[in-house]
Amino acid sequence: MTDWSTYRYLPSIDSPADLRKLPESALREVCAEVRRYLIDVITQVGGHFGAGLGVVELTVALHYVFNTPEDKLVWDTGHQGYPHKILTGRREQLWTIRQKGGISGFLRRSESPYDVFGAGHASTSISAALGIATARDMLGKNFRVVAIIGDGAMTGGLAYEAMNNCGLQKRDLIVILNDNRMSIAPNVWALSNYFTQLFASPLGLKARKAAWELTERMDEIGDRLRRLLSRVESGVKAVITPGMLFEALGFKYFGPVNGHNVHLLVRLLRTLKEMRGPVLLHVITQKGKGYAPAEKDRQNLHAIGKIDKITGKPLASSGKAKAPLYQTVFGQAMVELCEQDPRIVGITAAMPDGTGLNILQEHFPGRVFDVGIAEAHAVTFAAGLATEGMLPVCAIYSTFLQRAFDQIVHDVALQRLHVVFALDRAGVVGQDGPTHHGMLDLAYLRIIPGMVVMAPKDEQELRNMLYSALYCYTDGPVALRYPRGHGVGVPLGPMLPLPLGKAEVLRRGEDVAILAIGKPVMEAVRAAELLNERGIRAEVINARFVKPLDTELLDQLCERFSFVVTVEDGQVLGGFGSAVLEYIGQRSALRVHVRLHGIPDTFVEHATPEEQYRELRLDAEGIAEVVWEFLQRRGSHRWWTRRFFPIHR
Repeated sequence: MTDWSTYRYLPSIDSPADLRKLPESALREVCAEVRRYLIDVITQVGGHFGAGLGVVELTVALHYVFNTPEDKLVWDTGHQGYPHKILTGRREQLWTIRQKGGISGFLRRSESPYDVFGAGHASTSISAALGIATARDMLGKNFRVVAIIGDGAMTGGLAYEAMNNCGLQKRDLIVILNDNRMSIAPNVWALSNYFTQLFASPLGLKARKAAWELTERMDEIGDRLRRLLSRVESGVKAVITPGMLFEALGFKYFGPVNGHNVHLLVRLLRTLKEMRGPVLLHVITQKGKGYAPAEKDRQNLHAIGKIDKITGKPLASSGKAKAPLYQTVFGQAMVELCEQDPRIVGITAAMPDGTGLNILQEHFPGRVFDVGIAEAHAVTFAAGLATEGMLPVCAIYSTFLQRAFDQIVHDVALQRLHVVFALDRAGVVGQDGPTHHGMLDLAYLRIIPGMVVMAPKDEQELRNMLYSALYCYTDGPVALRYPRGHGVGVPLGPMLPLPLGKAEVLRRGEDVAILAIGKPVMEAVRAAELLNERGIRAEVINARFVKPLDTELLDQLCERFSFVVTVEDGQVLGGFGSAVLEYIGQRSALRVHVRLHGIPDTFVEHATPEEQYRELRLDAEGIAEVVWEFLQRRGSHRWWTRRFFPIHR
């Protein structure tokens, strides 16, 4: 799919070793070819886009200077890892990225020896790199370790915890801060480039070492001179660079420098490679560099589907108009509620657009708090708001809320504070894969004392649940989780209260009861229609709540049915089905066979959501097959026997 005749160097680069065979004078053209190839491929297949375009020169320079994979590059998150994939033997596979059976959109240890540490959640690279460096020293090995972290990931507290420990341990480690904010003016670049090259040049380092050795032999006067020289050096850096914080944490700081000058980066990295102790290089890059639409719209072109290469606009999709996105329904509901109640505020962890809070932000900018990639802080911040009578709504992706589990328990639930958690991207989420699936929330939230946990079957029920979470269930924390993507297309009306812990019967039947929660509910309704064609009349219940369960309805079902199937788009172990089974198990007189159906004890690979649902048998056809097999396996069609000879308890 690529016309390699138009490329001079890239077709021959199958590994970083091939890159290092090239003369340094060729690197600028190599960067241009990597960027052009990235644009050609990702505009056609989709994927994370802007961050990769911004780190082309940095990636080329790192693999050119360091002896990878012996030297270890630890990339944060993976959004910026596409050029790294191109240079490390996965050039042709880039066409398969994020597709079923193709390469991951993030870095994965199982995919390549060059992927030293896998991550889809931000702020992990420095901690991992320090662990690798510590293992290196304890095992007596000799290689360099480099962590590459973005400025967005530096909003996460884990990064600073790691840096503090780096300063304490003082191991040989390089951290590269890839800063792609567009806020540093050219004159600052000029000054900082000059002084950085001065501080990092062999002459500068030699002069610094000589001054230290000279003053070391001068007793008390020498100590005073060394303190004075340190203050002068720190003062100069403090005036012209943002490096004092990093110096205080124990790093030798260099920067900021132009991250798109590959020859400058090569020279600096060669120097820093020989330095001892923790070093931080601050590079300024432009997100979306080299592709005009991405340079102008850095946020929306952070990740893309298939787009028009010339305009950067999404390709028009065919077919009928789709229902609104769940995140849009949530954002609009928040606006309606905030118009009536000044106590409501929205909190997000660097995802205002992804969660729909950008809609609220447009109407009430002072009532949306984006705390950065700091989920733990977001939750405790919400707890503080709740102590003063505010109504905080934490809108955080399910997979990211995992990072704040302790805060949910200790700071919110233990104090019975009324905080609402809106978990977007619940269940499987498609091409982002296992790091981003919201598979665990039902299991890890329902074990927390006092927590209400619910999931809507459609977009109107989401509105009702949000209203009820704010005004009906006020004795403690409340969580509602909903899927990524479009709703089912029901008409939207006023927000109505829902009775706490009450399910609803959507379809009556006599042979088997299907209890579903969240997105699979409507698939279960369709599955019942398919089962009806086989002569099985299934009752379908929209559970609505995982905690508290509708025990009254469960008692009735157990009296009427011998066979119960639970369906959820979450981890089966400890989830909704487990809650149902635990309750039934406490009633030893009941003779009920229960089949739990959901996501098995595994991490689900990346694919489209439709492919994932089909493979997990969570679509209508799959649920119908699970129910049919369950009834057949129990033997002698006992569901048929029960229909005509009911067991009375």
